[in-house]
Amino acid sequence: MPRYVIERDIPEIGSAERDALRAASQQSNGVLAAMKAENKNIQWEHSYVAGDKTFCIYIADNPELIDEHAERSGFPASVVTPVKRMIDPVTAEAD
Repeated sequence: MPRYVIERDIPEIGSAERDALRAASQQSNGVLAAMKAENKNIQWEHSYVAGDKTFCIYIADNPELIDEHAERSGFPASVVTPVKRMIDPVTAEAD
């Protein structure tokens, strides 16, 4: 499945307490479980919280599923970008 980076504009998310982040995660997971029950292939891998944004990594069959999750969960998908390649420090090494 394709991987996506989702930029979400969420005011003050960077200063949210652990309980608020837990509640947000539970809400997202609930929508993902419902979508999975509907045979929709979408999975949340992880997110980075920074300032007034989150940057979430998802895999999904298509970007429309990302938009559907955003609408159903109430978390905006401000920018959805398909990941073309991944690199890391090992990429610098010769074959």
